[in-house]
Amino acid sequence: MAHNHGPGKEHSHAPANFGRAFAVGIALNTIYVLVEAVIGLRIGSLGLVADAGHNASDVLSLIIAWVGAYLTQRSASERYTYGFKRSPIVASLFNALLLFGAMGIVLWEAIGRLQNPEPLAGATIIWVTLIGLVVNFGTALLFLRGSNDLNIRGAYLHMLADGLVTLGVLVAGILIIFTKAYWLDPFISLLIVGVVLWGTWGLFRDALRLSLDAVPGDIDVTAVRNYLTSLPRVASVHDLHIWPMSTTETALSAHLVMAEMPQSTSKLIQQASEGLHDKFEIVHSTLQIEDVALTHNCEEA
Repeated sequence: MAHNHGPGKEHSHAPANFGRAFAVGIALNTIYVLVEAVIGLRIGSLGLVADAGHNASDVLSLIIAWVGAYLTQRSASERYTYGFKRSPIVASLFNALLLFGAMGIVLWEAIGRLQNPEPLAGATIIWVTLIGLVVNFGTALLFLRGSNDLNIRGAYLHMLADGLVTLGVLVAGILIIFTKAYWLDPFISLLIVGVVLWGTWGLFRDALRLSLDAVPGDIDVTAVRNYLTSLPRVASVHDLHIWPMSTTETALSAHLVMAEMPQSTSKLIQQASEGLHDKFEIVHSTLQIEDVALTHNCEEA
């Protein structure tokens, strides 16, 4: 049996350092959440309050993602032999549950306000949401270059979605000024809830799958198996397992059954590990070589 980390000198799979981006994004969004919530409560805009609640959960999400990114850089220990690479996966699962709860509260309030709409200051909503557009889209740009890391990509997409949601509140404010249709405020709140729940379901589903060691969605198990069986002298493959070690690193273990045992297995293992890295971005591979004559004992076990 042999373990290989792949040709790490050529490609780095370690998460990039986005400490400054997280700090700036958290500071800007915290200030905006306070401003939006205070003004929304004073003028009675459920749309602003809903957006503020969503943005507040995003601040918490950024904090947790930052902590997760920091923990992935810590070394392994005797207790945590893989280190803390799975921290962002746990953080994503927690954030999804948090968002479900927050949006449930907003949904309840929006339905009540839709039945009894109240007058709102549309001009105030416009000014507040214009600031929000700058903050949300500006924060999204801070994470644009980290799309190869699922944790960073989630922060980017979340802030981009926030910008689009804030744009919806802005449109509601403009329409209220010209139409006096105050029901648009809770209606936009319902749309916000729908958008957030849609995105949150995807986040929850992916985080749950990864936390249960499901194969990452961008890896074709059949293609991996076909590649391994195409290696010289490999008759078959069994006990093939592929799982995420983090949001950027994938691990694999497998038993390679040899039709003819080579004199040295190191070259075969090196070839297999490099191919798994280059073709599938699998950076941690553990391969066990078996003689075809003895395979039935391993398979029965």
